[in-house]
Amino acid sequence: MNDFNLKQRVLATMKSRDVESNFELYVTRTPGYLWALLFRWLHVHPITVTVLSIIIGASSAIFFAYDDLRYNIIGMLLLIWANWYDCADGQLARMTGQKTLVGRVLDGFGGEFWFICIYIGIAIRLYPVWGIYIFLIILWAGFYCHSRQCGIADYYRNIHLWVTQGQEGSELDTSAEQQMRMESLHWNKKEWFEKFYLFFYVRYIRTQERQTPEFQALRPLIENLPADSPVRQQFRQESLPLMPLCNILTFDTRVGVLFLSMFIGYPWVYFVFEMTVLEALRFYTLHRHEAFCHKLHQRLCAI
Repeated sequence: MNDFNLKQRVLATMKSRDVESNFELYVTRTPGYLWALLFRWLHVHPITVTVLSIIIGASSAIFFAYDDLRYNIIGMLLLIWANWYDCADGQLARMTGQKTLVGRVLDGFGGEFWFICIYIGIAIRLYPVWGIYIFLIILWAGFYCHSRQCGIADYYRNIHLWVTQGQEGSELDTSAEQQMRMESLHWNKKEWFEKFYLFFYVRYIRTQERQTPEFQALRPLIENLPADSPVRQQFRQESLPLMPLCNILTFDTRVGVLFLSMFIGYPWVYFVFEMTVLEALRFYTLHRHEAFCHKLHQRLCAI
């Protein structure tokens, strides 16, 4: 398998180059693809890979709790490994056609669970010096800043894919549709689990929708436009520069700063970065996206 063929095969398992950076292509997606090939050969289901990813990522928190760089490096390697599996499960699902909503929701939960465990691990490490205040900091940094930053970044990437590739090329859902689906299910042995996770998934989508009123107003107007519509093309042009910012808000940059804070021996630097730089970036990305959605909405209403 030469380098060119490998690259093309990896690209075929990715959602779109619009929402993936070169760093992701070579550092996370390519190793993830190689793992996916192994799992396909072993007939491993994507959800099994997701569960393994959750276990490995959560285990990294144990090693971040030590004030010892040797243990911290083990935690870093485990988190990188977990991220490769997190890439592999989606690539494997697309390769084998085993895509399910359960897998998507579990995949989203996995990333959040990693960081919850890591925050607790770091809090245990800093508690002797910071006392109870470190738990107040991680509550704000993790449950407010982190969740909103990753949530809006994921939403904007799915919006971009929805506009450029249609519903079949994206994972953009509405809270109203998922609420109806949840209410149609029953608390029996066959349906209870799906109903349970849809309960939380609906609330996750609602949080995204509440932050994006201009897009919500634009969405029904753009939904039935043809793929080659000038409005869709303009949306892509306006949205494309925001995709690198969305990538910063999710995993790679975030983890880079986390690892740096461990190397210098000041884990609290990561929380400061999350509460200031990343939160400012979230507000900026929201403002830019909402502004061009408002502009497109006015243009369509004027036609």
